[in-house]
Amino acid sequence: MAKANVVIYSRPGCHLCEKAKAIMAAARCADLYTFSEVNIESSPALLERYKNDIPVITVNGVQAFKHRLTAEAFKHRLCHPEG
Repeated sequence: MAKANVVIYSRPGCHLCEKAKAIMAAARCADLYTFSEVNIESSPALLERYKNDIPVITVNGVQAFKHRLTAEAFKHRLCHPEG
């Protein structure tokens, strides 16, 4: 099975973003995905789109989580990307 591509849209100083990354790590499934982080302040369009909604986490380009997640839900989404 190919690894999922996980992206978190965040910004510096976002405590919910840091918590989301810690929860993702606590899911203990890093071998199931590649990870990248996008600072929404790097683009006016991203800032406008996500300014009040971070963190947003996508899995394979599809929004999977917004604001909060649990380790169980994150791992489930990686194992069942269709939803």
